[in-house]
Amino acid sequence: MTRIDFYLLTSSEPQKRLEYACRLAHKAWHKGHQIYLHCTDEEQTQALDELLWSFRADAFLPHARATEQPEAKVVCGCGDDAGDHHDLLINLADESPAFFSQFNRLAEIVIELDPVRVPARERFRFYRERGYPLQTHQLRTAG
Repeated sequence: MTRIDFYLLTSSEPQKRLEYACRLAHKAWHKGHQIYLHCTDEEQTQALDELLWSFRADAFLPHARATEQPEAKVVCGCGDDAGDHHDLLINLADESPAFFSQFNRLAEIVIELDPVRVPARERFRFYRERGYPLQTHQLRTAG
């Protein structure tokens, strides 16, 4: 059964959500995990793709877009199919992707902005009602 972690950031800035997704993906990649970063749309996918190249001056996170290299170890995309990825799903969309249960772990990153927080609460209830193991992590963010 998929383990689900909610990361609650003390920020209302959408950019902080993308930055934390990069940090989490980088940490998981260093531990040998395969990661799929699920975005809301192509615009968010493009922004995340660019940020993954530059979020840290002292680090490199090799990745690809799902439309270009779906077999890469770190992939960002917004489609209805995560391909052969089954390890870690980082969800940045407002809904649970239909394929979330094929993953070992799901990370939901939430900021203090109602258009993000309200759908996240609904997803939390959805997962809880179905018996998924849930954990929440309160994270202070700078700025």
